[in-house]
This record gives sequence, C-alpha cells and structure tokens, in this order.
Amino acid sequence: MTKLDAKTPQGPLSEKWTHYKNHQKLVNPANKRRLDVIVVGTGLAGASAAASLGELGFRVLNFCIQDSPRRAHSIAAQGGINAAKNYQNDGDSVYRLFYDTIKGGDYRAREANVYRLAEVSNNIIDQCVAQGVPFAREYGGLLDNRSFGGAQVSRTFYAKGQTGQQLLLGAYSALSRQVHQGSVKLYTRYEMLDLVLIKDANGLERARGIIARNLVTGKIERFAAHAVVIASGGYGNAFFLSTNAMNSNGSAAMQCYRKGALFANPAFAQIHPTCIPVHGEFQSKLTLMSESLRNDGRIWVPKKLEDAQAIREGQLKPTQIAEEDRDYYLERRYPAFGNLVPRDVASRAAKERCDAGFGVNNTGLAVYLDFSDAINRLGLKTVEARYGNLFQMYEKITADNPYETPMMIFPAIHYTMGGIWVDYELMTTIPGLFAIGEANFSDHGANRLGASALMQGLADGYFVLPYTIQNYLSDQIQVPRFSVDLPEFAETEKALEDKIATLMSIKGKRSVDSIHKELGHIMWDHVGMGRTKESLETALVLLQALKKEFWSNLFIPGEPNTLNVELEKALRLADFIEIGQLMALDGLNRNESCGGHFREEYQTPDGEALRDDEQYSYASCWKYKGEDQQPELVKESLDYEFVVRQQRNYKA
Repeated sequence: MTKLDAKTPQGPLSEKWTHYKNHQKLVNPANKRRLDVIVVGTGLAGASAAASLGELGFRVLNFCIQDSPRRAHSIAAQGGINAAKNYQNDGDSVYRLFYDTIKGGDYRAREANVYRLAEVSNNIIDQCVAQGVPFAREYGGLLDNRSFGGAQVSRTFYAKGQTGQQLLLGAYSALSRQVHQGSVKLYTRYEMLDLVLIKDANGLERARGIIARNLVTGKIERFAAHAVVIASGGYGNAFFLSTNAMNSNGSAAMQCYRKGALFANPAFAQIHPTCIPVHGEFQSKLTLMSESLRNDGRIWVPKKLEDAQAIREGQLKPTQIAEEDRDYYLERRYPAFGNLVPRDVASRAAKERCDAGFGVNNTGLAVYLDFSDAINRLGLKTVEARYGNLFQMYEKITADNPYETPMMIFPAIHYTMGGIWVDYELMTTIPGLFAIGEANFSDHGANRLGASALMQGLADGYFVLPYTIQNYLSDQIQVPRFSVDLPEFAETEKALEDKIATLMSIKGKRSVDSIHKELGHIMWDHVGMGRTKESLETALVLLQALKKEFWSNLFIPGEPNTLNVELEKALRLADFIEIGQLMALDGLNRNESCGGHFREEYQTPDGEALRDDEQYSYASCWKYKGEDQQPELVKESLDYEFVVRQQRNYKA
C-alpha cells in the first residue's frame, strides 16, 4: 500500500509554520535563475504563485485557458475574503479562525494546514491593500468587515459585491509586472492536456513538464520545467449546471491522477444555498448570489402549505404573506447562528422545506431571501451601498426587483473541497508536482466556509508555495534544463494525438452538451445534496453506461488542428465522467455524513449530519490502477492533537 507522509512539522500548532520556515532548504538568488517552474492556471492561486515565483527570480511559464488572466473564475467570488485581524474587536483571533474552519469542515481537514491558513490570512490583507485593492472602509478609515456563514465574528473583508474581481486585478497587476520584466512567460488560450514524467538518475519519476494545446490554432506543444504547479480550480462542472464558469474543469487534476497523483475526498462537493433557481431546460449554468446577502437578508418560506401552493400557482405574492405566517426556518432551527449557518447546513435546510411542500417558485424548488427588514432598519441607501450590484444582477436575470419583492434562491453545486492530495508542502505524491488553491484538497475538509476560497488561493500562491517549493528545488540546482525532444515528451504527445483521433473518428449522433447534460442529471439526482447507498450504486451503473455511450456515439464537428470548441469540451467531458465515477465511489465508501457529503442513512434525529469518527477520520485518497479498473483506496489518518471533535452545533 502507498504510504502517505504529510510532512507535518513537529511542535505546537502555532509554531509549526515558523519552525518549517526556519529549517527549510533555500535556493540562493543566482541559482533561482537556473530553475524553471510551470504554473497551470491564472486565477487567484495561479496568478499569485506565478507572480511571487517570478519576483523571487525563478523562470516561470504560466498557462491561461482564457484569453486573459482577468477572466479566471476567481472573479465570480463576490462576497469577501476572511482574515483574523479582529478590526471589529469582537473576539476574533487566529485560533478562532482556525477552529471555525476546522468545525465548518466537519472535522475532516488536516489541522496543521488549516492553522497555517489562518496564520497567514492577515498577511494577505496587507498584501492586497498594498496592491490597491479597494476594500470597503468604515467612516474612520479602517477596513470594514462583515459576517459570513459559520462564524459569530465579523472577519470578512470585502469590496462591495466584487471582491474576487478586485483581488484578481491585484494579482493580475503583480503578474503583469513579472511578465513585463521577463521572469514570467504567459501563454494565453492554452490548455494543459497531460503531465510529463521523467526518471532521474535514481529511477524516481518526477514531474518535468506538460503537453498543452493552443486553443486558437489547435497545435499541440511541449513545455519542460523543473517543477509543475497545478492551480486549475475545481471539478464542479461535472454536474453540468453549477455556479462555475463554463470552461472551468477538472481535467488537469485528472491528468495528474492518471499519472500517479492521488485524488483525495472526491465526494466532498459543496452545495451553495443562495443561487438563482433553475429557470429553463436550456440553461447552461447557474448564477450565484453572494453569501454576503445572508448578513442582512432573512430566509423564509410560508408557514402554511396552502400559502405555498397559492404562490406556486401565481395566486399569491410573497409580499401578501403576513409576518406571523412566515417561517424563518434557519432562525428557528439555529438560533445562535440564524441565517449565517454554514453552507451545507443552510442548503439541506432549504431542501428539507421544499421536500416538505413549502417551496416557492412555480417549481416548488425555491425559498425567499428577504431584505424588507434590513431596508426598514438600515434604509434603502445603506442596503444599496452594500449590495447594489448584486441586486442589479438579480433583477437583470429574473426581471424582478429585490428591493420590492424577496429574492428567490435555491441550492446549487458551487465548490469542490476534494482535489489532488498534497502534503504540508503542497506537493502531490509525484515529486515535483504541486497543487494549490481549489485544485488541491487540503484546507476545507468536508465543507468550505464562505469567504475562505479567496483566502486559500492567495495564501497558497503568495505565502506558502514560494517557501515550500524551494525545499524541493534546492536539490534540483545541478539538474540542467530539459529538452522537449526527450522520448517521454514524444510518447506523451503521441498518446494524446491518438486519443484525439479516436474522439474525432467516432462520428456518432450525440453532441457533447447532450451527454454532459445527461451526466449532470445523473450526478444531481444520485450524487447530489442527499445520497444513499442505493442512489450511489445506481449512479455507478448509469455512469458506466454513459461512458460507453460517450465513446461510441459522440459527434465532434470540424477538425482537430484548428480552433475547435467542441473538441475542447469533449476532452473535458471524458474527464468529468471519470470524476463522477470517483465521486460516487468515494461517497459509497464513506458510510457517514459529514459536511457536503450527506448520506441520508446517517443523520441525527433532528436531521443533522452524523459523523463516524471511529471509522472515517481520514482523507480518502484514490490511486489510479488503469482504465476501467477499480482505483485503490489509500487513507491519510486525520489525527487531531489540538482539537476535540464534536457534533457540530450551530443552535447554541
């Protein structure tokens, strides 16, 4: 069995990161110029890592699937970024941020990584302020904070409802500076298609490059480096309908998985509670309404079944429901946290109300997010200043004015906590291959708290990877630069060309989108918010049949050696089907409920997730064993030294 060494430093929790930095190996400035690093992705994690490594003196090759790094999906994170500065003087601390994150993840994250994340969070804010990110400020000039789910303090820094976009512009400016100086070479509209491994003198396979496709010309090209960093985001689009950008995908992670990197906790996918409901069969993505809206918005459904029925039939408007006839069910069930419970808790509560018949919209699959109380309490102008662009976006999509009528929301797939397994240094089980941001599994356990995705991406890119990658590269100084003419590059490229030729030659009757949509239905119906042993077993059967359908009845128009969007989507869909199989298999293996993984057989009497810490206190890591072969389960034991696991309680 593969032995997993997380390389967690010894010593007290608060001293581990300091101890690591004090004893790690370094690369001196002159030697950094001799080392090349590939960074795949230009979102917050990728852009910050490429900029930081370039600033240090490494030669960086940075790959962007979009036409500009400014289009990375990080811009869609609207609500804010967490940090433990305690500007509100409301009792926050690094330890409290660490504990809220561990608890929010239902005690399924690695302690040391989470504490380090909380520890460097304050540095992120300072870095971004120095870059000119326009965080909201209070009257006295201090940065403002607001509350987010899973916390009883205000620690979320924000820039209106555009936080992700503003942070990305800061990282993009840092990246652009390095591109201008020549330390980073940026490849836009390139997509990684495979990882290249080369054996060293001792026979150890190391990550030494990638094969990428120029999405404009269709040309397949080779790139070599001393190390490879994956910062390509998550795999939520396996569900077809999600809040992710349309070209967000999990292909880079799956390419690494097939080359030997372990894929950890694939079943841990987050359902976000505040999404605009599905409004048509031809819809291709969902729109997220920021979690920040739960600060001042109150979530409710009618108390009476007949009122809910009348609303669904268009005979009654929500504004006609009297206050005493409204069920503010989160405030009722979770008085201590109210509308600011973690995302998985809020999502399941919405599902429970809708399943019980109290849902609204014409489908019955929606609840209300109401700002009438906030407008009366704070005034229209204050609410508009805080959330105006979000309200504008909602009205543009739904043709409904949320200042006058409550928003309708429903849970949707949003973020994936699972990903490539990494150790404390953010290195995978393949030497020289690192994974950062949403692409790895490390910091969020079974559920991510709101405003922590931006925190992790920038922490990894600015303040963690630039240290830890040196510990690896310090032994690579004498290794000369690699030629892309080596046989390993040629063999990998040939296998890709054969795969593309096979896809193009199928000439079936199904479009990529039709198969992808079918995949989405399978995933949502059987591997979605509520899962059972039976539903997961059904999913595995259906997914195997869909995989066969894909490889026998797919039709891709056009030619491969040119711009071909359908070919791009087909390559990603092949990976999404395999990701779906991994998710179902992982969910079937984990006979408990925790965070975003809710097995309906395992719940408390009042419907909360019921963990089994004796049997499942581990990260489930899957090792590729070959095409259509059952992957091997490798477990990383999550031994908690500093936190006592408890049943999550957001009621008191």
